Amino acid sequence: MTAIPGPLQSMVFRSADLPALFHHTDAVAVARQREALNTTRIQLALLVAGTVPAALPWHAEVGGGVQLLDAIAALAYLGVLIATYLASRRKAKSHWQLNRSAAEFIKSNCWRYAVHGSPFDTGTLHPEAVFANRLEEGLQELRKVGWVDPRDEMTDAGEGLITTSMRELRDRAFTVRKETYIRDRLIEQRRWYRRRRQVSRRGAVVWAGTIGVLTLPALVLAVLQTFGTGDSFALTGSFSAAAAACLAWNETRRHHPLVSAHSLVEEDLENMQAAMETTLTERQWAAAVFETERIVSPEHTDWLARHRM
Repeated sequence: MTAIPGPLQSMVFRSADLPALFHHTDAVAVARQREALNTTRIQLALLVAGTVPAALPWHAEVGGGVQLLDAIAALAYLGVLIATYLASRRKAKSHWQLNRSAAEFIKSNCWRYAVHGSPFDTGTLHPEAVFANRLEEGLQELRKVGWVDPRDEMTDAGEGLITTSMRELRDRAFTVRKETYIRDRLIEQRRWYRRRRQVSRRGAVVWAGTIGVLTLPALVLAVLQTFGTGDSFALTGSFSAAAAACLAWNETRRHHPLVSAHSLVEEDLENMQAAMETTLTERQWAAAVFETERIVSPEHTDWLARHRM
């Protein structure tokens, strides 16, 4: 954390100022997310690849009369089974979600502690003990559902759960804490949700268009077969499988619901920022920080994505 010259010595608080446990769980979440998405991508691609050989009008034989294209299709389906088995063993998606929840829980509580947000407001007795207890209670709940606590194996525990930067920010005046929180937490989160909304909107458009492009030739071929205009078109199945794979991927990434969810979160954060910068008093500060952290929590975004029409 660094100080900006000025009468109040404004502070800059970044992710680098958070404890090592946050950085570890965040890195694991990113790695497991990448693994889970790559596995799904591979499964869908292999399923589509398995339909292509049957749609091709030519055949190729290798020694002993083995059909090369059919063998390729068999290998593709075998690859799907292997990928599915490995995914069930490694449980990358589950570990991704658990570590993301742990990382965001740690980050949120660190910010609340550093800026006197509830339940670590100014009047709290022994705030460090309250912080440690609350963090352990939350992490214990995650351990119950499968989160692997890495602290026994970590070699970079560093300053512990409360870093020097967190203590320095907590010791600052209310005006400094407010300015730092609004700039480095609230506004940064608004920008993040805006970027994600734009990415999700582009993804929704791209995949909807791709599904349409793949479905159209399947429709044309199906109509031709319906009226007996040509021979049986096995290629219809390949187009259909490709469109289904794109649809499944689009649903996996949840582009459409996330556009709406991220828009709502960004709007709520904008309203909260306006209140914090104008009418909010120090007495209301702890509750306002608590509410802001609730708004940016992954659970809140997930709820909006599931229930927003």
